[in-house]
Amino acid sequence: TIHKRFHTGSGKWDELLKYGLTDNTDIIPFSVADMEFRTAPEIVDALKHELDTSIMGYANPTASYLESVCSWMKSRHNWDAKPEWILNTHGVVDAFFEAVKTYTKPGDGVMLMTPVYHPMYMAVNFTGRQLISTPLVSTGTRYEIDFADFERKAEGVKMLILCSPHNPVGRVWNREELTRIGEICLKNHVLVVSDEIHADLIMPGHTHTVFASISEEFADNCLVLTAPSKTFNIAGLQTSNIFIPNPGLRARYFESLRLTNPNPKCNILGYVAAEAAYTHCSQWLDECLKVIDVNRKVIADFMAREFPQAKVYDLEGTYLLWLDLNGLGMTCRELERVNREEAGLFFDEGYIFGKQGEGFERWNIACPTKYIHEALGRMKGAYTKHIK
Repeated sequence: TIHKRFHTGSGKWDELLKYGLTDNTDIIPFSVADMEFRTAPEIVDALKHELDTSIMGYANPTASYLESVCSWMKSRHNWDAKPEWILNTHGVVDAFFEAVKTYTKPGDGVMLMTPVYHPMYMAVNFTGRQLISTPLVSTGTRYEIDFADFERKAEGVKMLILCSPHNPVGRVWNREELTRIGEICLKNHVLVVSDEIHADLIMPGHTHTVFASISEEFADNCLVLTAPSKTFNIAGLQTSNIFIPNPGLRARYFESLRLTNPNPKCNILGYVAAEAAYTHCSQWLDECLKVIDVNRKVIADFMAREFPQAKVYDLEGTYLLWLDLNGLGMTCRELERVNREEAGLFFDEGYIFGKQGEGFERWNIACPTKYIHEALGRMKGAYTKHIK
C-alpha cells in the first residue's frame, strides 16, 4: 500500500518541501530511516483501546510492559534480560547522548567505528569530547574491523559507541567479532555503549548477538540501547528501552537523566504500542523482512546488470542499503544533484556519515517493491547521461 505523507509533519516526506516540491510531485524519498509500511493492525487496535478506556495521565512502564520487552529479547535474541535492568528514554539518540554526558567528561576520548550514523559524531563533538575514529575496512562487498587499529586506539579512550548492527554499512557483527571488541574494551577499561536499535532487522543467513549476552563481564561493562521504533515503524511514539545490567552504572545513568529531565517518563501511548508490538507483532515483522529482502535482491540484480561499475554492499542487517556509486565518475555533490533534480530521488547522501562515505548513497528500502522498481528506472534514465 502506497501512502503519501506530505504535509503530515513527516521528517522524511516534508523535507522535500524545502526543495520546492509539492504533494503533486511524483517523488520518492528513500532517506530518513522510517518505513513506508502501514502500522501493524495489532498496534493500532491497542492504541484505540487505550484511547477509549484510559485517562491520559503521567505513565510509568507497567510490569506487563517490562515483561513484554524481556520476553521479546529472549524469543528473538535468546537473551535473558531482567526487567530491573531497563530504563526508558524518548529515543536511542537521546540515550547515547546521555551516556556520553554520564560516563565521560570534556576532553575524554570516545571511539566510533566509521563511517557511522551521523548523530554519533554529534554526541561526541557537541559535548566537547574527543572523537577517536577507527575506520572500517572495505573488502568491496562488506566491511571488516581493523582490530590492530582498534586495539591501538582503545588504549586512550573512555567509551566505545558500538553500532550493532552497523548503520550505514549494514554489517551484523558476529559473535567472534563482538567477543574480540569486548575483550579489548575490558583490557583498556573502555565502557561499551551498544546501539542495537536495528537488532530485529536481520536478513536471512545472519544472526544478531546482543553484546551483553556474551558474558557476565561484558554485561557488567555495557549499556544496550534498544527500541521498537525501527522494528515496527513507531519512532513517532518516542519510546526506547535501555538495558544496564550493572547496578552502579544504572544508578549513575538514572541520576544523569534526572538532571537533564527531572521527570524522565515516556509517552503513555508509546508504552502501549511497544507492548502490543512485542506481544503480538512477530508475524508482521517476519512479513516485513521478506519484503526488505526482496527489495535488496532486486537492487543488487539491477546494478549488476545495468551499472556493474557500482558496488552494492551485502545487507546483513538494517533496512538501509549501502551503495558505492563512485565508479559512475560523478563527484558526490554531482551525484546528489542528479539524484534529486534529474531522477527525482532522495537518499541519505553518504558523505553525511563521514569522509569515507563520499560517493555513496544510503538507500532506505523499507517500502513497497513497486517503489524500488520505479526508482531503478529513474536511476537508469538519469545516470546513463553522466557516466564517464
